[in-house]
Amino acid sequence: MTDDRQKKSDTESDPSPDSAQQEARGMQSRSAPRERIKADAKRVSAEAGRVSRETGRKLGNFDYRRPRGPVKADLEETHGHYPHDTHPILVPGIAIDEQRRKYSLDKIIFAIAGGLTVAFVIWGISSPASVATVAQTAYDWATLNVGWLFNLVAIIILVSLLILAFSPYGKIPLGKDGETSEFSTFSWVAMLFAAGIGIGVLFFGPSEPLTYFISPPPLTNDPETTEALHGAMAQTYFHWGFHAWAMYALVGGAIAYAAYRRGRSLLLSSIFQTLFGKRQTEGFAGKLVDIFAIVATLFGTAAALGIAAMQIGTGVSIVADAGPMTNNMLVIIILVLTVGFIISAVSGVSRGIRYLSSINIVLTVGIVALVLFLGPTLYLLNLLPSAFMEYLGSMFDMMGRSLSWGAETQEFQSLWTVYYWAWWISWSPFVGTFIARISRGRSIRQFILGTIFIPSTLLFVAYGIMGGTSIWMYRSGASGFTDSMAAPEVFFTLIDNLPYVEWLPFVAIIVLAIFFITSADSASVVMGMLASRGDQEPKKWVVVFWGLVMSGIAVVMLLLGDASALEGLQQLVIVTAVPFALVMLFIIVAWFKELRTDPLALRRQYALNAVDNAVVAGADAYGDDFALQVVPTEPGDGANGGIDSEHEDYTDWYQRTDENGEPVGFDYETGEWADGWMPEDESSDIEDSATSEESTDTEESADTEESTDTEAAAASTTDADSGAASATESDPAADSESDRREDRS
Repeated sequence: MTDDRQKKSDTESDPSPDSAQQEARGMQSRSAPRERIKADAKRVSAEAGRVSRETGRKLGNFDYRRPRGPVKADLEETHGHYPHDTHPILVPGIAIDEQRRKYSLDKIIFAIAGGLTVAFVIWGISSPASVATVAQTAYDWATLNVGWLFNLVAIIILVSLLILAFSPYGKIPLGKDGETSEFSTFSWVAMLFAAGIGIGVLFFGPSEPLTYFISPPPLTNDPETTEALHGAMAQTYFHWGFHAWAMYALVGGAIAYAAYRRGRSLLLSSIFQTLFGKRQTEGFAGKLVDIFAIVATLFGTAAALGIAAMQIGTGVSIVADAGPMTNNMLVIIILVLTVGFIISAVSGVSRGIRYLSSINIVLTVGIVALVLFLGPTLYLLNLLPSAFMEYLGSMFDMMGRSLSWGAETQEFQSLWTVYYWAWWISWSPFVGTFIARISRGRSIRQFILGTIFIPSTLLFVAYGIMGGTSIWMYRSGASGFTDSMAAPEVFFTLIDNLPYVEWLPFVAIIVLAIFFITSADSASVVMGMLASRGDQEPKKWVVVFWGLVMSGIAVVMLLLGDASALEGLQQLVIVTAVPFALVMLFIIVAWFKELRTDPLALRRQYALNAVDNAVVAGADAYGDDFALQVVPTEPGDGANGGIDSEHEDYTDWYQRTDENGEPVGFDYETGEWADGWMPEDESSDIEDSATSEESTDTEESADTEESTDTEAAAASTTDADSGAASATESDPAADSESDRREDRS
């Protein structure tokens, strides 16, 4: 038995020559497919690189016309004609500054929006008691019956935009194909930060978290506990964070897309052209949307101006020791600041005001930095990340609070959450238009994610510092802090407890005053645009008119309550924002519908259809050994996959028109108009060039009279120029190009 086992062992350890050869052949047969796969992969990679380079060269000289060659006639027989003989997937986009458009005051919008708001101001000043009664009744009804709508709008907007950002539509640019961003990423981020820095940091930053710490939202935490501290910061972040900036991103992104991708005016109504149709957008429905936008902006911005006036009044009372602040003091402050706004609007110093606005941002950041370094620094550095994580962890819980949680929760929601959602909705036409104008050339994904997360993150830091410091001082028994102090007093009490900054209240008052003037100026320009058919430079008297109305509304809002209360501001903001909350939902539908017909989206759909069809047909006919090639197909069997590319949804938007709305020929490849029209900047460049040439000719003539050598040189130069011109004129390629341009127009 032992010998047998030994023989078997020897046999296994010393295989025969035949078995060794068989094993070698097996290894070769197994390695052969791998070698072939590697070789095929290298060959396919090389071929793909060659095709990619050829495709790149072709795309670099994109021909925007219908296909040429023997298939063109067949296509025209079966498909008819596209605008400007250009297929919709080949349109590179249209910018607003490439359109021929007449701007003028829309008398209907101006009369209705202006008349209603002026009448309200007159009514509020002459009979504030009756306005207060009506406002309270409307506020009670809106918060009880429509509070759920504001919560729903805030949630739907945030979720919809995140879906849009991460969808294939996120790659679509807010501009023409290949257009680069107008501002660098750093500048863009800085301007987004500027849009988020305002009166809120100095007013609500220290006061709102302290309010939630002393009186937490119902059914949450016990007052003045560690849990209440983190819950207060989370609640503040909830109101000023992602949901708020999603509303701005929705309006700003939709406006930027309509203006810089579709070539429409910077109007809210321009967003709805695909949803309402061009006739209704330029008619009743579009005017109604713009009127709602003006009214919402008026009351939303007036609330901010009223808050700024309250804060300034408190500062003046403290600095000048003028006693308690009264409504009369607030009215005087608003009148003085309104005069400053009018001077900036009519005297041409608005550029200086913009510089002051930039300085204002630096001063605001400086104030926050002083609070960080002169206050409880270590405490704040520990609080900031904890508060942010508490916000993320409790976000869904805060989103779900409503009337179903009881009367106390409903009252809290009305005073705070619903008020904030209404305020952001009211501010969205103003802030959204600003963000749209600085975001040209960025992709939708870049725009949405940047607009939602960058300003929110920066505000989390600022509000964490200001709110954390006020709570720390309150818990430490700092001088002036009580559980019943008015909101405008919190900031000045906070800086009064910091060392070495006795001068800071004066700086804060200046910052607040500049904010009032710049906000009134910017918001009035936006409302002037809405009332002037999208004119980016509305007439000065129109801008001043809206500024005066805005200040008047701020006065009325403050007269509805006492000098340190927010009730009047909150009531009117919520009531006037209800119609525009519905408009926000329609904006989502309109923007998504329009993106479905975007040239880039159509190209992607055509590509998917073409590849799917080719792979199935190739595998069916040739198995593994096939490649893709672009060839004509029977109508309906091609890459369009059933898409009617001649439908008006795909073609009407890029039909170019003149100033009177009449169709006119246009060449998308060269940018030339069939009637010879040129933009003002190009025509001025040509005039400057002609003037320069005339000046050069005059100098050459003078030199010629003085020197025959110069004359000969000039003659030889002229001869050379003539020869070059002749060569160019006789160039067959140029003749062919000229024929093609005539054919396109």
